[in-house]
Amino acid sequence: MFEKGMIIQNRYEIIEEVGSGGMSVVYKAKCHVLNRYVAMKVLKPEFADDTSFVNKFRIEAQSAAGLSHPNIVNVYDVGEENGFYYIVMELVEGITLKEYIQQNGRLPYQTALDFIVQITAGIEVAHEHHTIHRDIKPQNIIVSRNGTLKVTDFGIAKAATSNTIASSAMGSVHYISPEQARGGYSDERSDIYSLGITLYEMLTGRVPFEGENNVTVALMHIQSEIIPPREYYPDIPIGLERIVLKATQKKPERRYLTTSAMLSDLRKFAMDPNAEVGMVGVAVMDNSPTIQISEEELAAIKSAAPVQTGISMFPIQEHNTELDEANAALESLYDDEDEEEDDIFDDEESENDEKSELDAKTEKMLTIGAIIATVLIGIVLIILIVSITNSFKDKKVEKETTATENQIHKMIDVVGKEEEDAVAALEAADIDYVIERAYDSKFAEGIVMSQDILEGTELKEGDKVKIIISKGAEMIAVPDVVGKSREEAATLLKSAGFVVDEDEEYSEDVEEDVVISQTPNGATDAAKGSTVTIVVSKGEEVKVAVVPDLKKMTVTNAEQALSDVNLKLGNVSQEYSDTIKEGKVISQSIASGTEVKEGTAVDITISKGKKPTEEKTVSYTASFSGTISNSSYSFEEGELVKVTLTLRVGDANYVLIDDYFSEGAFPIAIASYAADKEGLTSQDASLLYSVKDESGNDITGSFTSSGKATIKKVEQ
Repeated sequence: MFEKGMIIQNRYEIIEEVGSGGMSVVYKAKCHVLNRYVAMKVLKPEFADDTSFVNKFRIEAQSAAGLSHPNIVNVYDVGEENGFYYIVMELVEGITLKEYIQQNGRLPYQTALDFIVQITAGIEVAHEHHTIHRDIKPQNIIVSRNGTLKVTDFGIAKAATSNTIASSAMGSVHYISPEQARGGYSDERSDIYSLGITLYEMLTGRVPFEGENNVTVALMHIQSEIIPPREYYPDIPIGLERIVLKATQKKPERRYLTTSAMLSDLRKFAMDPNAEVGMVGVAVMDNSPTIQISEEELAAIKSAAPVQTGISMFPIQEHNTELDEANAALESLYDDEDEEEDDIFDDEESENDEKSELDAKTEKMLTIGAIIATVLIGIVLIILIVSITNSFKDKKVEKETTATENQIHKMIDVVGKEEEDAVAALEAADIDYVIERAYDSKFAEGIVMSQDILEGTELKEGDKVKIIISKGAEMIAVPDVVGKSREEAATLLKSAGFVVDEDEEYSEDVEEDVVISQTPNGATDAAKGSTVTIVVSKGEEVKVAVVPDLKKMTVTNAEQALSDVNLKLGNVSQEYSDTIKEGKVISQSIASGTEVKEGTAVDITISKGKKPTEEKTVSYTASFSGTISNSSYSFEEGELVKVTLTLRVGDANYVLIDDYFSEGAFPIAIASYAADKEGLTSQDASLLYSVKDESGNDITGSFTSSGKATIKKVEQ
């Protein structure tokens, strides 16, 4: 078959194998032409060698490619590579409906209704395009992660049923219609039967027929009546049960005649659970009778041939299957019964001749009896006339009493009532009832969950309504999944009977995709079917910051700007600049607007002003240190004060800082750096400072300074 990395038709790159069935292997692939991921279903070699099958398979696949609907897996392409035939389809992330049922058990009827509406809507479009699926089953339906259901594998069944294909390849016979099991003609109504079986399994968590082998199950589809779903679970609504039973009628003409009709009933029920849906009409044809199994028939089936598993339930050219032999035995049995009926009719004709001879003798006796009866009737009439007047009132009372006793009751609604209130209401309405109890997480203990007779239904004498009283939620132990992987935790919780909800958060201690915590905690009890929330680690959080534009800021302002976004000031260097004022930032090591990890250091270069002329060989520099601190000034919110720092050398003043600062900037560091100033000498130097508010008022007295200046001679 195909290997990872292979390029098919210079277009599809095989990524990985994602599944394998009886007839094909499915790969995830990437289409490099349209830049999207697809699914490639590749026929196994044993089927690819059958030219007739391959031709039918390609024709049906191409027909399916013409279908477009949200609930149908789209078919994009059909092709062949080195003798391997494949179909390119839409890639749907999810699991099959069969796996979904196995994980969750029987589905709530609301979920089952939503699912079957989606499936039927997809099949309806296929039927409108004259495409019959012929192999509808949960294994061929995908439940995507967003809750959308998609039907797949159109065309494979039709191609397979026209060739010698083993049943192990075709899959389970639990969903085929009676006419398919007989090997007869199948049409849209065969798909409707399979839809009904699929809905049955969603509602009950089981298929209606189980047997030791395929032949047994197929015969059950032909002969045995389906056990109504409500006999397993009375909480299933009657309307939904009726839809199931109509869709799975043995005779095709008694089913829904179209998927549109079935879909109409499903939507009608969704709008009104009490709507009249799924009513089975009177058959108008009798070309596929439902066979009732008698002891003689069972003996005929058993004696037909040894039963083995893996026998095909589909027509096989030039080959007689065990099912064919069993059906032949049944037909022989019915032929014998027809001969016996002919003998019975001959006996009845003889008996009728004898009876005609007796009629002449009795006619005379009947005439005499009639005369005697007339006389007696006259006497009785006289007696009656005398007593009618006296008994009229008594008769009237008796009639009213009888009418009251025969009054027809109508069912009332007790769902949602407390048990005591429901019982009192039923007894007041003179309605007989029986009580059953069951666990349920949606109804509190003691509340009526369901009743098997709908409100307004006319009750006859002897009718009893069955009401189901909630025992409350069944409490079960919650598995402890802290420290387990996301997938393992979800599997454990779902297997235990819980619904899983996931949250995510960053963690420095727990690695990514591992459970940090859960609610409720492990080893505690919680209601079966309730939700367990797990918090899964997203790993260590990497926080980023945007580097600000530091150009033309002072060192102090640049450091504050970096601190505001959780960055740090790195190395500070100096260089001459003809354009940037001395003491201002010329450049920064990381460009403004760049996203970096918080805590990153940004280096800056400060201007030394214009470069001095080359004639000067001797200069003096001043070094500064210390701080300017706020000792008693009370800032208003958002207020800035102007700080001026001056270097005094002899009679010369050199302004070092002349800028506005906020409350958070104090204490202000007087940076320790050298600055060349024209006119500097070796004289002693001092630092003078002043502080003014926004109105220009001198508030220097509220601030202190520990600034120092030292003059050094520099020879060049």
